[in-house]
Amino acid sequence: MKKLSMFLMLVVALMTFASCGGNASKKNEAQQTEVKEAALPVGLQLYTVRGDMEKDFKGTLQKVKELGYDGVEFAGLFGIAPADVKAMCAEIGLNPISAHVPLQEMLEDIDKVIADYKAIGCEYIVVPYVTEERRPGGDKFMQMVEEIRTIGQKCKEAGLVLLYHNHDFEFQKTETGEFGLDYLYANVPADLLQTELDQCWVKYAGQEPVAYLQKYSGRSPVVHLKDYYASGEQKEDPYALIGLNEGEKKENKAFEFRPLGYGVQDIPAIIKASEEAGSKWLIVEQDQPSMGKTPMECAAMSMEYLKGLKK
Repeated sequence: MKKLSMFLMLVVALMTFASCGGNASKKNEAQQTEVKEAALPVGLQLYTVRGDMEKDFKGTLQKVKELGYDGVEFAGLFGIAPADVKAMCAEIGLNPISAHVPLQEMLEDIDKVIADYKAIGCEYIVVPYVTEERRPGGDKFMQMVEEIRTIGQKCKEAGLVLLYHNHDFEFQKTETGEFGLDYLYANVPADLLQTELDQCWVKYAGQEPVAYLQKYSGRSPVVHLKDYYASGEQKEDPYALIGLNEGEKKENKAFEFRPLGYGVQDIPAIIKASEEAGSKWLIVEQDQPSMGKTPMECAAMSMEYLKGLKK
């Protein structure tokens, strides 16, 4: 009888342990689901794989989707009609988030730019880069601020949002003592212009990515995730790497764009700050491949790194 009682107690204990274990397992699964649901969707800036896009537009979009990206940011349409681009994205299951469009193209025919990318289904149009005369200290910087205000108004009227994608040169100070980037955002209202903070260039300019996301909390719907490596071994011009010779090189800096997690950036901190700032999308961009990998392999490495953060 005593043995039977001990046996029954053991069975009850085991059942209780199994029940608790099962509940703990379910709780962990719920927590993991919450983390995944809370995580921001990730897109790829197609400038990363521009060579592939030129050769096989649809096939490249398909590969991007297979890597696990949720959406794309365009950098040219390579002669493909907007309606066809929209159909491809719908078929493949990619969200057409935004598009980098040269400022000059917007100035020449903003109505066509808006019509094309609205037809694709993009929510954002982005000023990706400005030439030297339109940068802080340039003859046309103030003119550029007004140009962006005008373009932003046009986008707003069409139901789109204009973003500005920074490099490091916007962190030169204006006559007011402000960085050019801050002057731009202070003088063009938020309803006409939002940020697309490129975290590589923020850090390369000597600023803190997380601090800038906090500064523009509520005004940073799309964030560029970009990693890089720099050392003091030799001089290197990051703009030369992407075919843009910008004159003076950063002193004693060997520079290389890197897949996420393989450079100097604190990516988890940037992602957390993006979430807290109310961002809607994270966009991976790598201007040039590195580490002996192809552009698509680099895009895959970045996605694998991001997936690893969710585990």
